[in-house]
Amino acid sequence: MKVRTRYAPSPTGNMHIGNLRTALYGYLFAKKNNGEFVVRIEDTDQNRYQESATDIIFRTLEQTGLVYDEGPGKEKGRGPYFQSQRREIYKKYAQMLVEKGAAYYCFCTDEILEKERKAAEEKGQTYKYPKTCLSLKKEEIQKRIEAGEPYVIRQNMPETGSVSFEDVIFGTITVDCADLDDMVLLKSDGLPTYNFANVVDDHLMEITHVMRGSEYLSSTPKYNLLYQAFGWDPPVYVHLPLIMKDATHKLSKRNGDMSFHDLLDAGYLSDAVVNYIALLGWNDGTNQEIYTRQELIESFSLEGISKSPAIFDIPKLKWMNGEYIKAMPFEDFCAAAEPWLDKNPNLKQYDYKKLAALIQTRIEIFSEIPEKLAFLPEVAPHEPALYCHKKFKLDEAGARESLQQVKEAYEGIELWCEQSIHDTLIRLAQEKGKKNGAVMWPARVALCGLESTPGGAVELADILGKEETLRRLDRAIAMF
Repeated sequence: MKVRTRYAPSPTGNMHIGNLRTALYGYLFAKKNNGEFVVRIEDTDQNRYQESATDIIFRTLEQTGLVYDEGPGKEKGRGPYFQSQRREIYKKYAQMLVEKGAAYYCFCTDEILEKERKAAEEKGQTYKYPKTCLSLKKEEIQKRIEAGEPYVIRQNMPETGSVSFEDVIFGTITVDCADLDDMVLLKSDGLPTYNFANVVDDHLMEITHVMRGSEYLSSTPKYNLLYQAFGWDPPVYVHLPLIMKDATHKLSKRNGDMSFHDLLDAGYLSDAVVNYIALLGWNDGTNQEIYTRQELIESFSLEGISKSPAIFDIPKLKWMNGEYIKAMPFEDFCAAAEPWLDKNPNLKQYDYKKLAALIQTRIEIFSEIPEKLAFLPEVAPHEPALYCHKKFKLDEAGARESLQQVKEAYEGIELWCEQSIHDTLIRLAQEKGKKNGAVMWPARVALCGLESTPGGAVELADILGKEETLRRLDRAIAMF
């Protein structure tokens, strides 16, 4: 049987990291096994539905390179792929369950259910629907439906015995039927619940492996009972470990944790984020951390997935992103850096390619660019003591002398470029019997007023130009 995995997001907001990992693992497993990766949209929760979120889903899949084989726009006879368009399908299968005695019509109002729920809470009990409508006669049901009375269809859970299922990650899970509530399958608006729609769609779309978060482990026995009622074989279950923000708190978009697009907006690269997410709960048994997409496909296996929660480590992601930035072709880096350079209007006077060359190996995320280069338009306020350096045996008098010598040497440069600036400073150090640093350090400080900068005296002088460099040297000399 051909491997078929699915990604079935709900369009309720930005792409959560956990959701993206689910999509990634489904994609990798399908590609590894020459299978098919299916996308469908679970838009049955009309209260939380956001039209813009559907666009976000498809944009995310495109940005991450998770190309699906079947789904919206790639129909292969199993659609439609929006659950809201499959209403009649769910109605048909819900009715089949009613006829089998595995489900029943329920006319209890929200007011009745809320009253019962509060009464259970007051007694310190967990509320379970008491099967009030299970005993309704066919004639009464038909009469109430014809009268337009709202209803739902509930799953008729066994009251005794147990149900078990196998999970690739967590092994055998067994639950007492007495602990299972008669969950709603079809809502009063005619749309299915998430739980029911998944079972029907996974079967009809011939999904072989279902990957989802471990928070759905408790619901899976209910799914298996539905499969049994229909006489269908269940898929292989793969429940993924939680992603935590720390040892005690789950990563969650509802708690304001960063989504995929939040990370992009903060200056992370899509490929770096995907690479990092792949390692949140999976390892191929090696110490490798940087993977190409093809390497991920070839290395991925279900056996490498851990059951232990994974910590979303921002410093680790930043490091990985920095490695991706360093490896970028220079022209690609320039293009990616340009919008961030534009954020500081004062940088527009400089050659962007020179700025890009200055920072490519010195940043981890693109949002660092404006701050890293904030010193360029104007020298930061500083004291003469900054020019002193123990290693280079520089005191204030020595620093002033060096600055004066650098200025005179710079005045003689006809072709102002990195090479001529570098050669001039090296030659000056040799002529004066000084260490290179004793010349470079004060020359750089004069141009920026900071203890450290991306780039040294040579690069900064080249970017600033001869006139501005000499002006800043004059101002520095005047400080002493």
